[in-house]
Amino acid sequence: MHLAYHSTRGKTPGVIFLGGFRSDMTGTKAIALEHACAKAGRAFVRFDYFGHGQSTGEFTDGTIGRWRDDVIAVVDQLSNGPQVLVGSSMGGWLMILAALARPDRIAGLVGIAAAPDFTEDLMWTTFDPAIRKSLEVEGVYLEPSPYDPEPTPITMRLIEDGREHLVLRQPISFTGPVRLVHGMADPDVPWQHAVRTAEAFASEDVAITLIKGGDHRLSEPDQLDQIVAAVEETCGHAAIEADRQGVP
Repeated sequence: MHLAYHSTRGKTPGVIFLGGFRSDMTGTKAIALEHACAKAGRAFVRFDYFGHGQSTGEFTDGTIGRWRDDVIAVVDQLSNGPQVLVGSSMGGWLMILAALARPDRIAGLVGIAAAPDFTEDLMWTTFDPAIRKSLEVEGVYLEPSPYDPEPTPITMRLIEDGREHLVLRQPISFTGPVRLVHGMADPDVPWQHAVRTAEAFASEDVAITLIKGGDHRLSEPDQLDQIVAAVEETCGHAAIEADRQGVP
């Protein structure tokens, strides 16, 4: 297995960008954050999950657990010192799972239209009986996509694996700074999901930025500016905490 990535060296805390479901590392948000981190002299990594973009593997063989392991491998092998994970959509779920797996390495989290538990709460529970039957019998459902002319294959394996990694059914033990940026016109992940996510964190340093009129992508220039500001604020809080604890 080969994971495609692009990394830039710099100061810590570094930033690692986690893309969305069926997205890749060449998106507008990833590139905007890379430029912002380069300007600040901050380490930055963007990459493609298994079955995404330039990485090897079949998308339909991917699961939340497998993609979480990709994130952990990137943290372990492509970064040093404290890191801030920036998760877009599905990446907002994976960043939580990675933070729970590597609490000594993850210093802060920034969710962009974060979608923890989406396979259960935003897919399975909203699917009509015919779609559920198709998944149970055929193992896959081809969901029309507003972002791609080709439908998105949703597998029963993805749904079942997602149930093993749900994070909003209990408190999330992460205590570092968390920033959630969400569009109030998001048709895929309702902004109320950001409130539910914020409430689940044990951390007291949690803030939500709601962008009225913002859609799921949040890729307009002013929206990118707000995302960059949230990342820099989180990095600043994480750096102060690292200094307090004497972390290099």
